[in-house]
Amino acid sequence: MKPALRRFGQGRHAVVVVDDFTGDPQAIVEIAAAIAPFPPSGRTYYPGLRRYITPDDGAAYAYAERLLENAATFIGGAFDYDSFDWIEASFSMVSTAPDALTPPQRAPHFDSTDPAHLAVLHYLSETPGTAFYRQRATGIELVDDANVDAFVRQARPMAAAVRGYIAGSDLHYEQIGVVEGVADRLVIYRGAMLHSGIIPPGAELSSDPRRGRLTANLFVQGR
Repeated sequence: MKPALRRFGQGRHAVVVVDDFTGDPQAIVEIAAAIAPFPPSGRTYYPGLRRYITPDDGAAYAYAERLLENAATFIGGAFDYDSFDWIEASFSMVSTAPDALTPPQRAPHFDSTDPAHLAVLHYLSETPGTAFYRQRATGIELVDDANVDAFVRQARPMAAAVRGYIAGSDLHYEQIGVVEGVADRLVIYRGAMLHSGIIPPGAELSSDPRRGRLTANLFVQGR
């Protein structure tokens, strides 16, 4: 494993990057393929397919358990938590065409206003990665209970005015950092940070785990 700590934005927000996390990402791809096809994400704004992992999923659940066990040192070191609770885990693939996105899917988003809510993202294919943003009108980089209303007031009209996936900085959002999507790279960050997957024009949006933009997405609550 090759860990690094990056800091993005005016808030110097911590983003942990660990390369070569498992040493065999293709084995995880095959675990994901074994439980495909994935259903639409449904209750989230995720622009594609999401297969939630449960204890009944055998190898997939064991993989998620091992991942969090091995990530614990990095979570504690970067975010100063003694322990954490596992909230959920899934395999995900972006599959929605740019012209089919809903307004919230066209803009950077946040997962929670709770600063202890952490995203643990495992890249299982080579992709451009994930970008982090500042909302220009408000200066918000990390959404919390105090600023969420101000963020949403600005975000709604902004999202309605654009088309397709956000790419770099635009009139409404400034890109403040990027983590490249290297296969077997683990990324840990606060879910309150504004972020978006980097989906370039013309990207193959396959629903096949062996070909698509496959990631494992886990969420934990630090304590």
